Amino acid sequence: MKMVLASKNPHKLVEMKDILGHMGVEVVLESDVGVDVDVEETGETFEANAALKAQAVAAAAGLPAIADDSGLCVTALGGGPGVYSARYGGPGLTDQERYRLVLTGLSGQLDRSAKFVSCICCAFPDGTVLTARGECPGIITYAPRGEDGFGYDPIFLVPEYKKTFAEMTAEEKNAISHRGRALAKFKTELENYLHGTDQ
Repeated sequence: MKMVLASKNPHKLVEMKDILGHMGVEVVLESDVGVDVDVEETGETFEANAALKAQAVAAAAGLPAIADDSGLCVTALGGGPGVYSARYGGPGLTDQERYRLVLTGLSGQLDRSAKFVSCICCAFPDGTVLTARGECPGIITYAPRGEDGFGYDPIFLVPEYKKTFAEMTAEEKNAISHRGRALAKFKTELENYLHGTDQ
C-alpha cells in the first residue's frame, strides 16, 4: 500500500519509512505524487491538526495520506509549547533557538517533567479516518546533549535510558518514542481496517 506523507519534514519521512516499512506500507512525499498542499494548522489539539493535514492531502492526491502532529508538552510551561512546538517563539527560528527558549523558560524551575506527544491520522479517499496517539514521558535537561535527532531531541531525556533522544540511535528512539508508540497503535488500527474491507 502506498501512503502520502502529509508533511514536508524529511526527518518525519525517515521515521515513518523505518516504522511502517515493516508493514509493507510505502510512504512517499507529496512531491512524489505531484501534489503540494499547504495546510494551516488551526486546530487546538494534536489530533485536530493531524486530521486537517491528512484529509487535505488525501483529497488532493486521491491516495491514503498519513499525517503526524506532534510536540513537546512541558509541565512547568503550562503544557507548552504543545501544538505550537514547531513555531514556538515565532517564525524563522532554528530548532536550536526554539529549544533554548524552552531552557530559558525553565530557568530556576525544579519541575523539569515533560512529555512528547504524537497523534497519527490516516485519511483515505473514501472518507475513512484512522487515528492513534502516543506519548513518551521524560524530563528537560539543563543543557543540550547529543548530535542526532531533530527539534527538541537534544533537551529531552528519557530517565530509564539516561539519554536524550539526540543521544539515541534511530532504533532506540523508534522503539520508545511518542511517534513509535503512536505508529504501533496505528498499525493495529490499519490492520483492523484492512481486514474489515476484505470481508
